[in-house]
Amino acid sequence: MLLIYTHKITNRLTYTAKQLFEKILGQEVIFTSKVEDFIKHTGPKLTYSKQPLQNEFFIRSNDLLFEQGINDLEIKVADWDGIPCFFATDEQSAIPYDIFSASFFLLSRYEEYLPHVKDSVGRFPAKESVAYQHNFLELPVVDLWAYRLMDLLKERFPDIAVPKKAYSCIPIINVTTSHCYALRGLVRNIGGFLMDLGSLRLRSMATRFLVLAGFKKDPYDNFYQLVDIHKKFPVKSMFFFQFAKYSAHDKNISPNNNKFRYLIKSIADYSVVSLSTSFLSSTNKEILMEERRMLSNLINRPINYSRLRYNRVNVPMTYRTLIETEFTDDFSMGYTHEIGFRAGTCTPFYFYDINMEVRQPLKVHPFAVHDYALRNFKRKEEIFSKMDAIYKLVGQVNGDLIMVFSNELLGSSHRIPWMELYQSLLRRYYV
Repeated sequence: MLLIYTHKITNRLTYTAKQLFEKILGQEVIFTSKVEDFIKHTGPKLTYSKQPLQNEFFIRSNDLLFEQGINDLEIKVADWDGIPCFFATDEQSAIPYDIFSASFFLLSRYEEYLPHVKDSVGRFPAKESVAYQHNFLELPVVDLWAYRLMDLLKERFPDIAVPKKAYSCIPIINVTTSHCYALRGLVRNIGGFLMDLGSLRLRSMATRFLVLAGFKKDPYDNFYQLVDIHKKFPVKSMFFFQFAKYSAHDKNISPNNNKFRYLIKSIADYSVVSLSTSFLSSTNKEILMEERRMLSNLINRPINYSRLRYNRVNVPMTYRTLIETEFTDDFSMGYTHEIGFRAGTCTPFYFYDINMEVRQPLKVHPFAVHDYALRNFKRKEEIFSKMDAIYKLVGQVNGDLIMVFSNELLGSSHRIPWMELYQSLLRRYYV
């Protein structure tokens, strides 16, 4: 058990230290602000304050974890033995950076509370982030910092026992368009045919006809193939289905379509099935509750997991809405068009609401890879090279490699045979 002495125990400090030590390193941690308790403790301990007490393991604190609300911070990123870091300390400190404050900054998504220009669908842009601007988006720096700190603590306290945490690979199939042509109704197919005709998309016209005539399978309908692939490894696969009414941003099959309903129930027999929220429900609690209720009734299981349309996380309001509608876990923390770690970590963490200054009961599962980001590559060899680097880092810190793919991309083969590539990724990274 590790004891941390600090001049003031705050929610920010306990939240951050517990994430680093307990969730990432598996090391129990307790806190004290009493000098006598710190001196009496015979196990591993450190001081996190402005000044050391004696000659103990000391980390000089930044003010961030003792403040409230949001302030305009000056972030100066430098190098810590090959790992980017910020919030520099001084020579008295056992480490040159306040990694507790830096970790809180990333985990809480502090920068997303600050003024910024959102993209076309209302998201925080990757290019606005400190990680992107300083070229460490593809590093799970919070986990790397935690392990670096533990190595230094073990030099001072050799008897520290750090339990082995298991690495995991979690593929997510996000289903916002289950079928390209089938099950979409006469009116929508006529409209699609006319749009194809106007754009001279002759191949699409031919495929639409063959699918509707029953001579060819819908290219997006690859769900049972995916189930068979997941059985081979087997991985902890998850399917997130959109189950919403038609709108400008949500154009999936109607929730009332019996064949669509049967598909979802069938997949739920083999895999975790949960809700991919609609564009409207991410800002409307009543619509979100209705989508959750309908899907839960269909599969006869509680719906506790969510994925937000377009990964449209707007902190803190989006997560407050999920909490109010009784979701326990969210899998939207990442960037759609950039590979990397939006919150600087590959370990699940609880959402910290800065405005309320409290850790909330919503577990956030950050994903590292979205298939839209992979479409930026022209050859599969380039994808493997990039993914191998991500896998190596996640494995190094025994984190979760969460990959988000859509049945749409897996049903296409433009330039790259995506389904074949998906199988190859699972084969490489499932252990």
